[in-house]
Amino acid sequence: MIEELKTFICVVECNNFTKAGEKIGLSQPSVSLHIKNLEQYFETTLIQRSVKQKKIFITKQGKLLYEKAKKIINILEETKEELSGYESKMKGVLHIGCSFTLGEYFIPSFLGVFREKYKDIELYITIENTSHICEKVENYELDLGLIEGTVNKNKFTYESIYEDNIVLAVGKNNPILKNKISKEYIENQVWIGREKGSGSREQLDLFLLKNKISPKSIIVLGSNYAIKETVKNNLGITFISSLVVEEELKYDNIRLIPMDDKYTRDFSYIYPKGSKTSTIARVFIDMLKEYSKNYF
Repeated sequence: MIEELKTFICVVECNNFTKAGEKIGLSQPSVSLHIKNLEQYFETTLIQRSVKQKKIFITKQGKLLYEKAKKIINILEETKEELSGYESKMKGVLHIGCSFTLGEYFIPSFLGVFREKYKDIELYITIENTSHICEKVENYELDLGLIEGTVNKNKFTYESIYEDNIVLAVGKNNPILKNKISKEYIENQVWIGREKGSGSREQLDLFLLKNKISPKSIIVLGSNYAIKETVKNNLGITFISSLVVEEELKYDNIRLIPMDDKYTRDFSYIYPKGSKTSTIARVFIDMLKEYSKNYF
């Protein structure tokens, strides 16, 4: 009904169905349908149409509705602004857990936007690997978890916020770039990855298993930054989120090895299955989802 009233107001002010449709982005048939719906609802004629003169005439009832409709829309818009202001004044504490990739390469910029609107919400951010975050969410030590990779559907309510691309990366001067890459050759390279329990290590293990690659040597590092720097210094090869190497690719410090298949994983938020999220947590989730659409 609100959209119909807005359409009616525009038709009255434009004194033309087609012009009103162009102004509000509706087709002429859609405008006509909105007016018809209003006339059926109020059981009266609001607009008389002259086919010969190609003009419209607002009836007495239509003029009355026009005045009332403007007041209704104004009240709704004022109420929306007031409620928005109320939401931004919310206070409380939120404990969020992030896996390393999200915690290091996504959350910092999002927090700036979130805090700008919700200054009175205190945020405590824990950054650990995915398995540790899941454990703390399950034990209610955290209100929400932001993780990468596989989610235990029996334990958590979850929703994906982004599909991450996983890439095969080496330093720009790595000898592997000058050689023909075979399974045997790549097995003899030094592989650099995260520790067991991390979402990144899960993806590396799945990649190696799928391609039947058994590395002769693996260096395990506890942070994505350390992996990136090690790879940049031509010490090995890694299979990692494109977010981690994005900047280095721009400056040609790291290069990608082409792969036949595309490898992806989900970034998701989670909370214990069967539990309800707080109003503050819901606000955080909604803003996170909206921000993700423009960030990635």
